[in-house]
Amino acid sequence: MNLREITPLILTYNEAPNLRRALDSIGWARKVIVIDSGSDDETQSICSEFPQVSVISRPFDNHTDQWNFGLDQVQTVWVLTMDADYQCPTDFEKEIVQLTNSQQAYSIPFRYSVFGKILRGTLYPRRVALFEKQSFRYVRDGHTQLLDISHKAIGKLQSAFIHDDRKSLARWLKSQQAYAELECKKLCSAKKGSHGWKDRTRTWIVVAPVLTFVYCLIYKRLLLDGRAGLLYTLQRTYAELLLSLHIATAKFPNVTSDGIEAKNEPPHVT
Repeated sequence: MNLREITPLILTYNEAPNLRRALDSIGWARKVIVIDSGSDDETQSICSEFPQVSVISRPFDNHTDQWNFGLDQVQTVWVLTMDADYQCPTDFEKEIVQLTNSQQAYSIPFRYSVFGKILRGTLYPRRVALFEKQSFRYVRDGHTQLLDISHKAIGKLQSAFIHDDRKSLARWLKSQQAYAELECKKLCSAKKGSHGWKDRTRTWIVVAPVLTFVYCLIYKRLLLDGRAGLLYTLQRTYAELLLSLHIATAKFPNVTSDGIEAKNEPPHVT
């Protein structure tokens, strides 16, 4: 595969603490498209430091429509979708040029970093991020979006994205509140028996936060990563606990999933 056939696509909203590292990591790209949701920090000025970056402003409505709008702006055959707190791995270029385009898309693994310290484990699953633009669209899924990969040929890359979000704790907490509302609405409105094992565990309310804490700290061995590992474990446990609170509230007789207002927020920390 030719690197010139790939356009990285990034969504931003006040991503000044992260964006420069992301753009530095994709210096190989001939063109980068940034879809900005009205940032009022240094996000757009950082973009101007990189001549290959094209910034398009679009008011945020939801993640799905924002990503699909971005796909419509891409002119190359392939697109690489990235969050602003991702860094493209240094060995990505070498792996890409060896591909023979035998697949329509490729999933990419993650390594999680806390303020520059890469952890030995993460809850982040692989994500399909490199794909033929014309063959895919995003669909809504709870607080986020999913790429519709049904009936598509998917390959696996070995080069891992580094996820390193350095925005403030207050920003992260605000994001988790909005995400928990959307996830609760998704889980409570789903048909009985349609949940996978992970979502079914989350509906048990108290189980998921406890399992998350033990799984991260012990099974993923994040206890060995010191304060960085503990911080990540507490973040994931808090996110599950917040979701449990929303689900518990929704299960009261006078509260329905329709009564939970899901706020549309520009792209924040996941």
